[in-house]
Parts: sequence; C-alpha cells; structure tokens
Amino acid sequence: MSTSSSDRPQRISKPKRPSKIKRFFKWLEWRFATPEFIGGMYTFFTVFFFMAATNTLSGWLYVISGVSFSLLIVGAVMPKRLLAEMVVVRSQIDPVSVGDDLWIDLTIQNTGRTEKRLMEVRDILPENLSNILQQDVVIELIAPLQEYNWKYEAKTTKRGVFLFRSTEIATSSPLGLFRSRRICPSGQKAIVYPTVLPLERCPLVDQLGLDTSPRQYSDQHNYSNATEGLTKTLRPYRWGDPTRLIHWRTSAKFGELRVRELEVTIGGQEVAIALDNSAGWEPAAFEEAVVAAASLYFYAQKAKLSVRLWTNDTGIVQSDRAVLEALAAVNISTDSAPDLLKDMPDLPVVWLSHSNDSIAYLPLGSRWVLWQSLGESSAQVSGSNQRSLGLTIETMPDADDLSYKSLRSQLQEYLSTATTSL
Repeated sequence: MSTSSSDRPQRISKPKRPSKIKRFFKWLEWRFATPEFIGGMYTFFTVFFFMAATNTLSGWLYVISGVSFSLLIVGAVMPKRLLAEMVVVRSQIDPVSVGDDLWIDLTIQNTGRTEKRLMEVRDILPENLSNILQQDVVIELIAPLQEYNWKYEAKTTKRGVFLFRSTEIATSSPLGLFRSRRICPSGQKAIVYPTVLPLERCPLVDQLGLDTSPRQYSDQHNYSNATEGLTKTLRPYRWGDPTRLIHWRTSAKFGELRVRELEVTIGGQEVAIALDNSAGWEPAAFEEAVVAAASLYFYAQKAKLSVRLWTNDTGIVQSDRAVLEALAAVNISTDSAPDLLKDMPDLPVVWLSHSNDSIAYLPLGSRWVLWQSLGESSAQVSGSNQRSLGLTIETMPDADDLSYKSLRSQLQEYLSTATTSL
C-alpha cells in the first residue's frame, strides 16, 4: 500500500557542525592570525619562488622569496599587536520599558602611538534582549591617542536584566594579508522594565482593605471631615455602586441614574502588591502577572495609597525604581506557594498567583488574581474557603498581543466573586 509523502515522518535537520578546518582557522584567528584570501595566494607564490630558487640556484629568486617571507611575517604579527592597543568603554545604559529602543554607546580608544586603520567592531547583544543578535561597524581610521564614538539602538522585546560582556575587534591592517580578532571587555548592565498599563479604574485596589477598615460615605462623615467625603463630580451609575450615593435630583433631570463621586483621603492606608513566583507558572501567564503587578502598583500610588511590592526574592520594596528593577529581574522559582507566603507582610494585599491553595493563607481584606488554564473550573475558586475577593484570568500561552489589551480590560472590571463569610 503506497503512502503519500505528507504522511511520512519528516526528519528534523540539525545544524551542521563546522568542519575541522574551519574550526582550526577560527581558533587561529583568535590566538594569532589567519590568512586572508590575498594572504593565502601570496603565501603560495612565495613558496613557489623559494622552491624555484632552490632548483635553479638563482640569486634573484632567493631575493624575491626572502622579501616575500619578510612581508608575510610582518603581515601576520602586526594585526595582533595593533589590536592589543585598543580599549572599548561602554557607557552606562539607561533603563527602558519593553518595546522601547535601548541606546548603546561605545567608545573605542586607541591607546597606542600609531594610527589604526580598517577595523571591524562587532558588539554581541545578550540573548533575548532584541531581535538583532549583533551589531557591526567598520572604522576607517583612529588617530594615535584618539577615540571613536559608536552609538546604536536596539528595540527591546522582553523584560529582564541583561549583561553586555564584551566587544570583538578584528583587523587585517597594515598589509591586509592576515586577519586577527580580539575580545575587549566592555561589561555593562541593561535593565528592561515590564509594561505598565494605564488603568483608569481598578476595583481590586479601590476596594482593598474594606473588610477591616471600611470607608464611610454617610452625610455625618462628610460634614465631620472637610478633606474627604466631598462630592467631586457626578457620573453615570455603574453596577455595584451604593444606592446611597445616587443623586436623585440630577438623575430625574437627565432621565438616568447619576452617582456622586466623592473625594476620599486614603493616603494613610498601607497595601502591598504581592507576586507569587512559585513553581507551576506558564511562561506567558507569568509575564502577564508581572505586567499586572507593575500596573497595579502605579495605580495604587496614583490613588494615594501607601503601596509596596512584595516578592519572595526581594521582600518588601517601595520606591518606584526599586519596584521596576525587582519586576524586571523576577523569575519563576522552584519553591511552592505555601513556603513563599510565610514571609508575607501582615497587610491587605493584591495576590497575583496561579494556585487556588494559596488564597486561604492571605491576610484579612486581601484581593487576588488567579491565572488558570482553560480546563480548570472557576467554581473551585469561588467555592473555596477564601477570605477575600478576586477574579480569574484564563491563561493563553499562544497569545502574542504585547499590548495586553485583554488584561487591562479585565483588571478594570468589577470583582467576579461574591464575598464569603470569614
């Protein structure tokens, strides 16, 4: 019975390993010098003239072969010596967010007293930093004791802390017969912050801590505190708004319910954004959780809350720069969630996790966001013995939307779970 070619198992082709000759020439280029094409041809003719002089005992052939050998020695030794006088200095790299351009500034210094010509400089970028793997530039001339400034940009594709280690310089100067390559140390750290979503509202943060210190909206409270409870504006009624905040006179005038939006001072309330980095995360879901942590932190800060970030690796972090650097460096750990929660601060938190079991350990008045796969039932979350409210986000490992529009809309929705008895 014949089978079609599409039904046959296809062989996966592996990348070919360089031959021994190529590996030898590459090793020779790093250690000493490897001949260019013209250098190889010149070596062949030099050997030819030397053999002809040996056979004919002709003096002028000995002179030609001797001068040629001298040029070959100079052409092979000089590139390595010239590169030894080169120094590369990388300027400090300013942090950027994912998707922004990272500017890399290099200074190639000629510390020798001879000019350097025709050098190829290659900068190797850290893995996963950008779509480009390396950047090259050709320098025609650097005068003695002078320098060359090279600046280029790379579009970042992933958050993290990346380390630039070194820069390669190659040249076949001065004769162009042999080529040598050298590594110049130029270490520098580049930090790529996660995306921060501009949230217009977020019930997870707005209602945080209400179980322990509820806000008062009564008229008596409004008159006793001049700094809070005052009507800031009137807006359309949204599901979940307290009925006591409805402004009936304005609602009758416009034919729809209008709600008073109050000025509430909540600067003294302490909250924490807690990121669960225990084992079990899907990589795409964990990246969404990091983005959510950064977005919720800055939203809570905009809401005048005393907000902090907590991770198992860093503990409590508060300043903006420290929070962004911690979220840029955080990775999935090998510890389980209950082990992580033992060091959590005794504050109302927004818990970003992938595990249902961790909800029961949260402090009173906390909120949670769970990333669960499509096959898991949200009924297990709503029916569990949790002491807090939250929402569940379905993990989509194949999603390529780096704008996180779906995540932003879900964080701005109202809580998906009703309050349970404590």
